[in-house]
Amino acid sequence: MKPVAILQHEAAQGPGVLWEHLQQQGIACELISPCQEGSAPVRAADYRGVVVLGSNHCANEQLRWIEQERCLLQNALAHDVPVLGHCFGAQMLARAMGARVWRNPCPNIGWSNVWVTRQAQDLMQLPPRITLFNWHYDTFELPQGASRSMYGAFCLNKGFVHGRHWAFQGHLEVTEDSVRAWCREGQDELRHAPGPAVQRAPQILAQLPQHLALLHATARRTYSAWAEQLERPALFQLGALSGAPATAPQPGRIQPGPDLTLQYQAPLARQTKAILARAVG
Repeated sequence: MKPVAILQHEAAQGPGVLWEHLQQQGIACELISPCQEGSAPVRAADYRGVVVLGSNHCANEQLRWIEQERCLLQNALAHDVPVLGHCFGAQMLARAMGARVWRNPCPNIGWSNVWVTRQAQDLMQLPPRITLFNWHYDTFELPQGASRSMYGAFCLNKGFVHGRHWAFQGHLEVTEDSVRAWCREGQDELRHAPGPAVQRAPQILAQLPQHLALLHATARRTYSAWAEQLERPALFQLGALSGAPATAPQPGRIQPGPDLTLQYQAPLARQTKAILARAVG
């Protein structure tokens, strides 16, 4: 089964909770570092899904790896390979869909409340209001055909949904270690960033466990809903090979019955099917 591509650009902005969730679900992941390597893959069909994490770069910068990421996302859109964008990744997805990325009226750094639209509440099993971690200066225009999923007091477009492609102008994936590392690396930035939506390091780190508990509850629900859209291992039944009618399988258990139906996971399905076909013939 193909892996999920995770594009990481900064050492302090890793996949965190998302990586843990996908591993727990048995979903293989491939971590890619386009900023460090100077290039990015462009064929989305090589992956089950594409995740783009945050970056200190601007999505409008004319860099080779940024343009390759944009091509990758356009390829994912063309082949309907699910995309999940975080912050910079959300802006890149918006760009890939033809929308503009520009400066937000003010920087948005720290913890904030974000409101979830009714459609996104149903889709992601979220409450009307959530806590989100932010660290961004730019925002995106809502792409044509997309629906706003979240909005904030100091940034209108905090997320959008376009079919199986989801974008968040913020961070669901952060951990305690990554937040503390980010604050250390950005201490000068935090001292000088202006505006009403900027928190200083002491504010960000105050009640950190409580904030992370709320954020991770949101992350688990959101990532579960997004992962449900990924291509799943194919199942087939012995009865279908012999011409007998197949019964609907129940998740997680072998189906008994006169047709001896069994379910196989994709890694062994092709070989097993060939063996059984020869035996039946």
